[in-house]
Amino acid sequence: MTEPATGPAADPATDPATAAALADERLRLVAAGTGHLLHTVAELKPEALAEPSALPGWTRGHVLAHLARNADSLVNLLNGARTGTDIPQYAGNEARDQGIEDGAGRPLDVQLDDLRDSDGRFTSAAALLPAGAWTAEVRHRTGYTFPACDIPWKRLMEIEYHHVDLDAGYTPAHWPEPFAVAEFRRLAGKLAGAADLPAVELVADDTADRGMIGTGTPALTAEGPVRALAAWLSGRSDGDGLQVHRDGVQLPDGRAALPPLPPLG
Repeated sequence: MTEPATGPAADPATDPATAAALADERLRLVAAGTGHLLHTVAELKPEALAEPSALPGWTRGHVLAHLARNADSLVNLLNGARTGTDIPQYAGNEARDQGIEDGAGRPLDVQLDDLRDSDGRFTSAAALLPAGAWTAEVRHRTGYTFPACDIPWKRLMEIEYHHVDLDAGYTPAHWPEPFAVAEFRRLAGKLAGAADLPAVELVADDTADRGMIGTGTPALTAEGPVRALAAWLSGRSDGDGLQVHRDGVQLPDGRAALPPLPPLG
């Protein structure tokens, strides 16, 4: 199984030209995803922002505030890569959380402007990076380091997952295929051999991708579109759109047979 060029497990790209090309490809996906997100938000009714999102404890306003502040946090990492300095992604976890709370209750027009403006800052900061800077190591807010060419992918993850979390008509079926394929592979890889998770064979019938999660001999096989598999693995669905077989026999309600998955970062 080979990784897609756009995915997070692609070669770290120590060659500047390769890293820059990888970042550019990912930035194009970010631009398209941001356009779809802005369209969804512009179509919301003002009162919808105070309604619950699909994320426990968060309204749609919380999701939008988080997306805007995340863009600014990634600007910090882009600037750090460009200047060769270790600029923290956020001032701290408390500041990150407070920024989301402070922004959650703002009216729709303010939220929409903030999304556009923060995306503009992200895009402008990315455009300033010379090819060599895309190979620089930057530090995630949780402490681990990664190459700067992965910053656009991290932004894409925020956009695509949280667009679904808005619960405003955008679903995993709308995810671009490169994103769905890469996330299926990433998430399946993280769950491969996971203790206390019964083995499940995963089969993407539209891309021929396969995976195995959990431990032991799989009695269950979950088969369906790669987007549906990625949605289940990421906690964005209960297995909707998947056919589930036990020992080769299709189950009438496969979703009930799928095991609960541990939370993934």
